[in-house]
Amino acid sequence: MLQIDIWSDVACPFCYIGKRSFEGALATFEHADEVEVRWHSFELDPHAPTVPASGIYELLAAKYGVTREQAVAMNERVAGMAAAVGLTLDFDAIKPTSTFAAHRVLQYAATEDLQAAAAEELFAAYFTRGANLADPDELADTVAVLGLDRGRLRAVAAGDEFAAQVRADEARAAELGVTGVPYFLVQSRYALSGAQPPETFAAALDRAWNLVTADVAAS
Repeated sequence: MLQIDIWSDVACPFCYIGKRSFEGALATFEHADEVEVRWHSFELDPHAPTVPASGIYELLAAKYGVTREQAVAMNERVAGMAAAVGLTLDFDAIKPTSTFAAHRVLQYAATEDLQAAAAEELFAAYFTRGANLADPDELADTVAVLGLDRGRLRAVAAGDEFAAQVRADEARAAELGVTGVPYFLVQSRYALSGAQPPETFAAALDRAWNLVTADVAAS
């Protein structure tokens, strides 16, 4: 079994793009049924508010010391990257908030083998529908479409259950020296970071598979 660990944040456009690129490469990988993918929590802004304080353009302008117009241009370039992998991002609709509750919901979804599917729903909600991912009701509505109990989802989102799992993922990321996401750790041996194109992920999968088979042959 080839193991791939991925750290990401559902408020990160490059994570959404990277997820789509990686899954595209995995879909064409000859040994895809022997790949185990594990998703891990990472908050780009652990101090983000639970109530949107500003729009994404104002937030980026303040963070990087640029004008609002420059922030708009930055996001237009990101939107172009997203379009290349079939995604349409609506930056005008985004509500920047804390993603801690969303990560706890994802940890719960993992117990039902639905973490990747839940992440897809949360990415789409945040980047295309302007969902507030810090709001328990919006979180529950977004992920309940997968068949999970809405009441259970809301309770997780509103409480502190699965907080330890989120913090453990973030602590492991710190140990690895991860400062940005997406971050892909392949077979615990080498890493890729950023929204790589599908062909880069395909090459990484081939290389990792060759390492695994070489290890098996040598044992």
